[in-house]
Amino acid sequence: MTKDVKDFANGASALSRPAAGPGRAARPAAASTPAAPVPHRTPGRAVPVPARPHPGASSPAPPAPAALAAKVRTLAPSMTRSMQRVAEAVAADPAGCSALTVTGLATRTGTSEATVVRTARLLGYPGYRDLRLALAGLAAHQESGAAPSVTADIALDDPIADVVTKLAHDERQTLADTAANLDTAALGAAVTALAQARRIDIYGVGASHLVAQDLGQKLLRIGLFAQAHADPHLAITNAVQLRGKDVAVAITHSGSTSDVVEPLRAAFERGATTIAITGRPDGSAAQYADHVLTTVAARESELRPAAMSSRASQHLVVDCLFVGVAQRTYEHAAPALAASYEALAHRHRPRQSLGDHA
Repeated sequence: MTKDVKDFANGASALSRPAAGPGRAARPAAASTPAAPVPHRTPGRAVPVPARPHPGASSPAPPAPAALAAKVRTLAPSMTRSMQRVAEAVAADPAGCSALTVTGLATRTGTSEATVVRTARLLGYPGYRDLRLALAGLAAHQESGAAPSVTADIALDDPIADVVTKLAHDERQTLADTAANLDTAALGAAVTALAQARRIDIYGVGASHLVAQDLGQKLLRIGLFAQAHADPHLAITNAVQLRGKDVAVAITHSGSTSDVVEPLRAAFERGATTIAITGRPDGSAAQYADHVLTTVAARESELRPAAMSSRASQHLVVDCLFVGVAQRTYEHAAPALAASYEALAHRHRPRQSLGDHA
């Protein structure tokens, strides 16, 4: 093992995900993409601050072999080029790479042993040995006859039937990748926070605002005080009113949308529990989140922008949150949901014609 690897081991926390749920690593010393300043910053509380610890926190389990490809797709954009070469190699040939030592993989990818170890840890594995075990498991899974994960681009001259087939394939892959990559410990902690919240603010703009509205409407119908904000000024105005019993949820695929990061940061600084639903667990939003729920989007193309595939992934996470909260609060949620159905039922009945009254 080289000196670089030993030096990296001592500073590995710089690559850790930055939140404070069960199994979450320590927050990095500084955000990789600093968020814009938020007005009325709480005195004496530096940003980023150490995450608020949750009782019983433990080290996260390494991702399952099936989640490895999804992890690579999610994190590759944030990696250095040398780390990308390592990640792409292990995803493309898990069987071959699982037989290589750390030196062998470094030689194959034209990188260093430190880069290989750094990539393994960024993908969620404690060390290269754990990554090799996951690669062996993934190779065995692929040899069993499972269909390979392939994203088909849509061409300008594709027949509409092919468009349907390709979009359906991408949607299935996106949902499968998101499910495999989702930190269920963080999801459970987020559900608990939402179920106990006095007030819930949800931030999202563009396509993410549609998902934010969906979450707000779902929670409202089971009796929780939740509202989605699209106006960034109104979002910050509300965020600075949040306190310890409140929850703020940020939905941003890029993880760096300032109109979403700023109110989340304001809520974080004022002690609210914060949740980030994002495709970039190393982004600015995650720096101010107690719980990070990672989404996975299909590869972006000219006719399939990231907003399309990320929305499907976000909806899955939102539905998981809603069902989890409804389970935790069923005694109150069931009557509230029934009341909302009853209040709206007459709007869904066919209107009677004038002849029906004759």
